[in-house]
Order: sequence, then structure tokens, then C-alpha cells
Amino acid sequence: MIANGYPAALTDADRTFAEVAKGLLENHRQKNRLLVNHRCPADQRIERFLQSHFSDVPGGGDLKLPGRTLVLDRFGLARELSLPIEHDEFFSDLVQSYRVKNGVLHNPKHDRRTTVGTFHVTEGGLPIAGDKRAVPRATFVKMFESAMAPPDDLKLFPFTSRQEEPASGWASLLLRPIVCPEVKGVTPEKRMEVRFFAPGTLVSNLDFVESIFGNAGDPYVPVNDAGLDVMHWTGHTGAVILAPHLTKLTKKEVGLPHWDDATERQQRDSMCWKTEDELYNDGMAFKMTCRTDAGVIVTLIADNYFGYCKKEVKTQISYSANLFGNAEEEHAGGTMAYPSYNLGEGFQMNSVRYNGRTFKDVLNDYGDHIEGKAEGYGIDRIYPELIYIPEDAYASLPEQCIRWTRDGNQHSIPLLPGNVYMAPSGYHLRMEKHPAAPSWRIVGTTGEGIFCHKPCTVSGGGKSEISKSVMDYMLYGPVFVSDYEKDMEYVREIIERDYSDRWLEPLAKGDPNLRPSRKVLDQNRSLGSVIKLLTPSPAYTAEFNNWLNEIPDHIRALVFIIKRIYWSDWGQDWDNHFGVDIVNGTYGHELKYRERKLVGTYLRVGLFSLSGWRTFKVRQDFIASMKIQTEDDISASVVVPARALSHLAEGEKSESCKFVINSEYRLFQRPDDAIVRGLDKQTEADLSRPGNFISNFEPLTNQQVREMSKYVVDFDAFSSPMQEMLKSAEESNSSYVVCSANPRQIDGKPTKNPRYLQIRPDLVKPFNTYVAKMATL
Repeated sequence: MIANGYPAALTDADRTFAEVAKGLLENHRQKNRLLVNHRCPADQRIERFLQSHFSDVPGGGDLKLPGRTLVLDRFGLARELSLPIEHDEFFSDLVQSYRVKNGVLHNPKHDRRTTVGTFHVTEGGLPIAGDKRAVPRATFVKMFESAMAPPDDLKLFPFTSRQEEPASGWASLLLRPIVCPEVKGVTPEKRMEVRFFAPGTLVSNLDFVESIFGNAGDPYVPVNDAGLDVMHWTGHTGAVILAPHLTKLTKKEVGLPHWDDATERQQRDSMCWKTEDELYNDGMAFKMTCRTDAGVIVTLIADNYFGYCKKEVKTQISYSANLFGNAEEEHAGGTMAYPSYNLGEGFQMNSVRYNGRTFKDVLNDYGDHIEGKAEGYGIDRIYPELIYIPEDAYASLPEQCIRWTRDGNQHSIPLLPGNVYMAPSGYHLRMEKHPAAPSWRIVGTTGEGIFCHKPCTVSGGGKSEISKSVMDYMLYGPVFVSDYEKDMEYVREIIERDYSDRWLEPLAKGDPNLRPSRKVLDQNRSLGSVIKLLTPSPAYTAEFNNWLNEIPDHIRALVFIIKRIYWSDWGQDWDNHFGVDIVNGTYGHELKYRERKLVGTYLRVGLFSLSGWRTFKVRQDFIASMKIQTEDDISASVVVPARALSHLAEGEKSESCKFVINSEYRLFQRPDDAIVRGLDKQTEADLSRPGNFISNFEPLTNQQVREMSKYVVDFDAFSSPMQEMLKSAEESNSSYVVCSANPRQIDGKPTKNPRYLQIRPDLVKPFNTYVAKMATL
């Protein structure tokens, strides 16, 4: 700050350094004074556009951006500036900021954005949609001039707010958001440039946008000049200026006509006045944009709610993509889903059947990634917990090993939790404990996933949900038995029934179902086949469908779980392996396998009362797909001809292929379910980490956390990460902490819009992404 001519907030150590570097800092400050009217290349492009486009409007030829700004040339500076040095809170009319144990908390004046009457577009440029408000060009000029003259209290830098001589001014930031993803051999990655300007008090907004889109460095340094990066620049420049004080201007002040002199559209868009004291846009938040096909877009935002900033970058990416062509900004969510299966206690690999490759082939091709072992397996050089196994290996849970034969000798390695064992086909195994039972199982996951892309999605349309694991929505409970003896008799009837009479029409010659009907417990009939068998079908007779419909749901569930656990050497004696406890002299209602109570898995889909879940039981061997999130809200995509690509999936017949990339580093999440302790485990895990950007939550003091922890039953409902973080907050020096279950209170009620920035899961857990990449090489 000293180097840029601002008063600085210094600790004792800082004062010593400043004294030593006094000459250098003074030299730098003097150069900045001399260059106060010099603009960086991006700002020059913006000013040239404004002065040219408004040259015929009074005052338009003199429009200029702030000349002297505190340039935030590296990530993290904005966060430091958003709170006072050696203090943990900052309050203004527009934002209340806190330094909390798990990051920073900023509660803006308005806890959400609105879309009603918000979008204002300047005339004289690209066509204006009917649902947007058209702004006269002279009004934009007046608004821009006012935006460049914020009140003094709005320019105060929070970092220096507790000093005798606080600093005031503008802060600025350079972004380079992605517009078109790279497709090797077809197109390089393309980005636009966006300059953000904020009065000092609103520097937290710059922290917000750089946390999502990254910091592109010092705009004055040539290496950061998009104009010199001809291969990767779309040729488009954007500017975003925060100016919440514009809501105090009257319509007359900004040059709007009287109602009697207004056009029909101006009357419809409320771009005119009847009384001189009418505020522009009724004093409500808005954003005013000026854009033409010249490739420059400038937006004034008259509010400091963080969502406006993110959505404006999204809008400008879309603007750039539309002008650039063959690229699209998508309001989308997406994930790579890898189907996974419960393989029970043993599994025989046969990967040659799927891609014809052996472990030797893999080692020859990817020796740089894999450290081969003499026994015939390999260990990944980056992640040693990823182990490459032979194409014919056998995984045994009872023996807790993976074994194979090589050169006539049998070899084995331990089967351990936390490790992933990958075959040459990419199919990989892991050992996993049941979430609510003492049993373990082997889980297999396919090497090639399915890209689930949800494009063109409205807000609240489920973009984020598509990438969340369905396991977070599972409940676990007993397998219900109504009357043990009667239920087992009914189950035996179903198991021993002859099903050859179920077909409505005679089976054609060659139909696979023409073979003799298999018994329910036949080892050649899978659980999936049994489920299909006991599900009504148009191919079945009416009598058989009626019989199926009469089977109670809990009886059907008993058949499925017995089929899942059944071993062929039991023969007809299967019922002796199951039972229930005797409770007070009568049969209980929880099914047991030998000495262990069986656990059923139920998918929670909603509430039917304040205390009752609406659930559906899933099959006993259900395993959720492994997911790697690819999109959450803002994506950039490009479509290329399939003929220009190689290594497409076998059987791919599309004429063209779409490539999509996430434009965000952090995701602006709204954890609605987190208010119920322990329900949203992902949010609780995220907010238990340090360094979060949080908004619309309550800042809790250490004393409040101590009081909360006294209610042990309620406190114990939190997941372990949140419990541990709150307990550590009691003993820390932090003045405040944010709890996932305590959203901000607005007029005595919890806000419906709690928010935080979530680091992309694929960056937090890179191992899963790496496994998926190696599986498809």
C-alpha cells in the first residue's frame, strides 16, 4: 500500500521492513504518481470503446476508468484487505465482515439477488431482449460518471479501518475466464479478459470473484496482456464496476424523460418519471450493461451481493462466446459417473475379454507411470495406493488378498482398505465397509464412465445435485419381518414355484427364455434376474401379474435379501441360516443372518411430515456410482466434427462431439439441508476446513460454541469433521467460527440463502480423478 501511495496499517515487523525499504518504496510511489494517467492495455481498450461509442453524447467522450487503483496482482491480497489488521470484524452500511476460524464470513446488506427489474441494457448496441429494460445512452453516461465518484465512506479499505490515518481508494483485479476449451489438434484454449473495479470497502467482492475464476496477475505487465496472446485470446474485453451508491440517484438526475415525453417502451420499462424525487429503478438493485459487436462489454452493478458479480462474469463469458463463434457458455451441471457393483466376497478378473490387454502390455505402454514388480504387478509412481494387478487375478475377501499365477508360481498381495486395484481393462476393485453394518464387501468400478451433462438449466434445476453421490441420501435400518413363520412360508412358496407358466405368448424358437425355467436360488440366475422375474410385465399372463401384485413389499424384500446371501451348498436348507430374536416370548421383527442383524438400505426422497421420511428400499447389493464432478454452474463448451478426432469410444457414431470444461475453481454452494445437523455431510466437511469464503451465516463466539456443545445429544448429530472443528474453536484464539447449522438471521428468521465457496471436489480429492484418468488411458 505504501508503494501505491496509500497510508498503510503496519505491525512492528512491518514498520522495520518499511524503514529499511523506504527509498525503494518512495521511488516506486513517485513513478506511480507520474504514471497516474497511464492505463494498462485492458483499460485502454475499455476507455477507447467508451469514448468512441459515446462520442456524440455530452460528456461521453471523456469517460475514464479510475486512474489510481490498488491492483490486486496475486491471489489472497483481496482477502487480507477485506478485514482490519489484528482485528476480526469490520462493519459498514453494506457489509458485515468477520475473520472466523474456518475462513472469512461476509454478510452483505442484501442476503440474495433478485431478477425482477434487475437487468438494464444500454441502447445503441446489440439488440435488447423484451424482458430487459432499455437504457438511453445519455443515462448510461450519467450513471458511469456517478459510478466513478463513490462517497468517501465507500472507498475505505477495511484493512486500514482501525488506523489513525485509514486508506481510501479503488481496488482492481484482472480475470481471464475461459470461453472455449482446448481440443488438441483442433483448437487451443480461448479466454477473454475482464477487469473488475470496486471501491475499497467492497474489496471482499474481489476476493469472491478471484476465488472462483482465478487471478490473472498484474494487468500492467506485458506477459499478462491478452492483446499479445493471440493464440488464446478471444479478442473480447469486459469491465465490471461495483457502484451500490447508484441506487440513490433520481431518474431526473440521470437524464430520463418525463412520463409525458417518454416512448411506449420507456413507460413500460419505467425509464421515465412523474415526480422529480423518483429514484432510478425505485431505489432497488440493478446492473446496467453497455455492449456492442465491437467486442467490449461494460457493466455497472448497483449492489454488493456476491451473486451479482459471479453472474455478470457468466454473462460476459456468454457474450464473448457468442461473438467468437463455435463456442458456448452453458448454465450446466455435470459429472462423470462410473457404475459400481457389489462383488461380495470374491471376484475373478478376466479383463482380456474386454480389451484384449495384459498387465505386460500396460507396463510396456505406461512404464513412466507404473513401477513394475517381479511378481507381476505394479505400483503407481504418484499414488502408491493405486496398484495394477494382472488380467487374471482373483480377489478374496475371506483371505483378504489378491492372488494370481505367474510362470507356474502363485503370488499374492494384501487386499487393504484405502487401496485401489486396477486390471488392464481399467476395471478396478476396492475393499469397502458397509456404512451401517459390520460387514465388508469388494466393490468393482468400471474403467470407462458416462458423462452426465445437464445443459440449459434454470436456477434450482438440479445442476449441483447431478454430481452428488446418492449415498448421501441413504438411510439404513433393519430388514422387516411381520410374522416370521408365515413370512418364511410365503418366501419358500416364491422360491420353489415353477415359473414356466408366466409367459403370455408362446416363446419363439431361439428366444433365450425358451430354456427350462431356472429356480429363484439357481446360481445361474442373478439377483437382477430375480428382481425382473418378480416384477409385473406385459409379457406375463394376467394371472401371473395378479399373483405378483399380491406379494407384500416386505415379502419381496425378504426374497431378494435371501437370494443375495444364498450359497449353493445350502441346498434347500436356506431357511436355517436366517432367523429373528425372541422378544418377550414372541418373534421379533428384524431379520438376522446367523448371529448378525441384516441392514437394509433405503433411499430418502423427501419428507411427508415434520418427522417422517419418504423412503424406498434399494436392492441389497446396491452400490452408488463413483462420481467425478465436471460442472456445477458455469461451463464453456465447443463442438467439433468427429472426423477430426481420434481415440473415440468404440461404436461411436455421432457426426460431432462436444467438449465441456468447468469455468470455475470454486463453486458457490447453497447448503439448504445443512441446517439439519448431520444431514449434509459434504457441507459439514467443507466448512470444517480453514480458508473458506462464507456468506449469510451467523458468526458464533467461543462462548456460544461452548453453550452449544453442552447439549450433547444435539451436538452429537453433527458429523465428525464439524464436531472436531467446533471443539477446537472453543480452545483457539479465533474470535468467531461459522457452524453449518446456523444460517444468518434476517428479521428473526433464518435466511433461505446460506452460501459458501466450495473448492471443486476433483481438486480436493485428486486421487479419484487420477484413478479415472488411468483407467481410460
